[in-house]
Amino acid sequence: MNDTRARAHNGIHSVLEKDHNYIFVDATMQSWPDADYDIAHRHGVTAYGVTACRPHAGFESAMEDLMEWHRLVTGYENLIVAETVSDIRAAKKDGRAAFVIAAQGADWVGRKLYRIEAMQRIGLRQLLFAYNATNQLADGCLDSTEGGLSKLGARVVEECDRVGILLDGTHTGKRSTLEMIDKSAMPIIFSHSNPSALVPNARNIDDEQITACARRGGVLCLAPWGPLVMRPKTTHQPTVDDFIDLVDHVANLTGSANHIGIGTDMSLGSYPEHEHDAWGGPDYGNPFAEYGEKITADQRSPKRNLDGFDDFAQVVNLIDRLGARGYSDEDIGKILGENYLRVAAEVWQA
Repeated sequence: MNDTRARAHNGIHSVLEKDHNYIFVDATMQSWPDADYDIAHRHGVTAYGVTACRPHAGFESAMEDLMEWHRLVTGYENLIVAETVSDIRAAKKDGRAAFVIAAQGADWVGRKLYRIEAMQRIGLRQLLFAYNATNQLADGCLDSTEGGLSKLGARVVEECDRVGILLDGTHTGKRSTLEMIDKSAMPIIFSHSNPSALVPNARNIDDEQITACARRGGVLCLAPWGPLVMRPKTTHQPTVDDFIDLVDHVANLTGSANHIGIGTDMSLGSYPEHEHDAWGGPDYGNPFAEYGEKITADQRSPKRNLDGFDDFAQVVNLIDRLGARGYSDEDIGKILGENYLRVAAEVWQA
């Protein structure tokens, strides 16, 4: 690794002088206008599952946001928008990086089913139904409701299966995710969630959700994001080994490494300060308050990630530690990207 630019915050990442051999699919991240797109292919990431629109965006705004990614890559020979698994494999071979367009929230659907196919046609490949708050499709994981999918939500599951959009259960209420898994003809993912059995955070998911996802062939993309890794009664910044404890839990629970992926929730560029409505709003609580008190509340601080994996290029540290824990080269390849690609190939049918 080589730091070529000063790291003022966790939106600036090191470059690898030599890429590793694995396809690394980061199932969830964000990217902002000041990102160093010219070196995005040199951080050890083959495909970025980029949050392409704001969680509660309306249809017009969400469509414009998706189209912006097609415009952006035209300015960089090292970047592509991936619409197939073959695109991702070709990016690795060609030394480029791919963006997989994802939406963290489906408020933009409104009550118009045609919008699912419309968004798929312009590149949407991964969809999360409800971002923490309950909407017209499903319950949010931080809301007070637990009613499962609405009738419209069930139809959206069918539409996503039909057109080839990968369903994502992260940020969504438990009953809604279990119904999503049951109703979908395809495997689903959780793009950035961790086992609540070890880290009982409201944003994490329990063993019932994990085993249901795995039983249908899906993938839990574990998040090396500090607040979702810090164990109860600890006060240190979580480490790579703390994170691998979560990998071990899922591998032991499901019987293999076949249902594990990675969703870093990191950023390329400057993560913005959260905006707050002066009029107030629903109290969803703050599942990250303890981390803010004990480690840091600064959203841009590298300490919001792991000690040893606060930078995309430090995936090489994760690779080394997985090997030291006894994971085979094949297992490491599955965890970094092959499990995600297996599910994506089935859902996207390309």
